[in-house]
Amino acid sequence: MLRAAVQVLGRARVPSGSVDAELLVAHVLGVSRGRVQALAVSGSYLPADAADAIARLVERRAAREPLQHLTGVAAFRTLELAVGPGVFVPRPETEQVAQVAIDALRAVAAAEPIAVDLGTGSGALALSLATEVPHARVIGVENSTEAYIWARENLRRTGATNARMVFTDLAEALPDLDGRVSVVVSNPPYIPTDAIPRDPEVRLYDPPAALYGGEDGLDIVRAVSRTALRLLHSGGTLVLEHGELQGEDIRALLAADGWRAAATTPDLTGRPRTTSATRP
Repeated sequence: MLRAAVQVLGRARVPSGSVDAELLVAHVLGVSRGRVQALAVSGSYLPADAADAIARLVERRAAREPLQHLTGVAAFRTLELAVGPGVFVPRPETEQVAQVAIDALRAVAAAEPIAVDLGTGSGALALSLATEVPHARVIGVENSTEAYIWARENLRRTGATNARMVFTDLAEALPDLDGRVSVVVSNPPYIPTDAIPRDPEVRLYDPPAALYGGEDGLDIVRAVSRTALRLLHSGGTLVLEHGELQGEDIRALLAADGWRAAATTPDLTGRPRTTSATRP
């Protein structure tokens, strides 16, 4: 079954087809990927109903439906998040964005620092901050009904009592926290409108509102900058994810808005991915 699945996914040019095949088998059997590998080495047999279920999932993956939509979950740092249609699937490169924000939040001297994730989507960034900095208070902000439902479900799944999700427009978010927030983090839509992603998993399944940021890709970044200036206290930190070619433009944008010490850092693959700045 594994060999056949890898062949099907290979013909469909699915990246990491062997990994996806193992994860789909693991999902159907309710075991770990490592257990699947052990079962395959030992020549174990699959029940007929499991084999049928796996074959159906493999065909859907070959049609480039995202793996995370098929399994219903996405791994992100220490979390397993529920995902599906209507919400952006968190990517491994965003884990380093979370780390920058976590480090900034841990460095705050306050007993209960406040962090805000603007455009939280599945809640990946907000819930990572909440679970890894448990003395902080974290608020995820989302204006998509579909994504907000997923964020609320992930809040329930993690049981993070120091986090909450708020459904509101970005520009109007959390006026009661003006000047009180220590860290604002955001993975905004930053793809230029005419730069259609090549991967079918992104182009066909991720919500357009989570992908496209206007003609130059920076419309929502500008809005995040304005809202973060309102929310953060002096010395507070803004952390932004962006495309690998946008660092220079974003640093210039933030400098024009009055931010200080804007700096871009690479992700784990060496690509410029995260820009942070300090509120004056």
